Amino acid sequence: MKNIDPSEIAKFEALASRWWDPSSEFAPLHQINPLRLDYIAGRAVLDGCRALDVGCGGGLLTEGLWSRGARVVGIDAGAAPIGVARLHARQSEAEIDYRITTAEDLVQQKEASFDLICCLEMLEHVPDPSLIIDACSKLVKQNGRVFFSTINRNPKSYFFAIVGAEYVLNLLPKGTHNYEKFIRPSEIDRWARACNLSVSSMIGMTYNPITKKYKLSDDVSVNFISHYYKN
Repeated sequence: MKNIDPSEIAKFEALASRWWDPSSEFAPLHQINPLRLDYIAGRAVLDGCRALDVGCGGGLLTEGLWSRGARVVGIDAGAAPIGVARLHARQSEAEIDYRITTAEDLVQQKEASFDLICCLEMLEHVPDPSLIIDACSKLVKQNGRVFFSTINRNPKSYFFAIVGAEYVLNLLPKGTHNYEKFIRPSEIDRWARACNLSVSSMIGMTYNPITKKYKLSDDVSVNFISHYYKN
């Protein structure tokens, strides 16, 4: 069985046409994209590297990586988001290889290895995130860099990421996240170490409801990005 949740795919397919609208349901992604792109660029050489964006959706991060000089493959299991990503890339004259597939399928297809792999805001939407991490480890080169981002699992993250973001502030559509699928940093690290990935750094991301701004922070209790390298 593929490591895909059909209900999650349907959820994002229904919203795909609004992916590049900064005032849509994807507004938080538009706001955090420069932050996460700068974090990645500060820890990996993007210019000329071969990069893979796993769960790329409509291509926000993918185009950002391309704009910094990376040769990017963007993959997603949803046909509608990939269609939107391809259309926007043509409009932006961005040369990106978008594919409707999964990281696990790329492993089976013996895809050439990558210098950099990003899997952001995606692990919490699949049945078994450890399989994604294993596939990323198999696809990245020795000493290559892998970045994962997701939402921590604890009472604070439930309050901020679900109650606050979905029901109070209406930053995200209701039902975007399932608390049971949130992932603790220790869980990602355990799966990563089992796949010969070693942690290099980790950063949190916080939201200020007064200024309506996101920023990178040492606080990893809600949103966090972890940076690994292949042993």
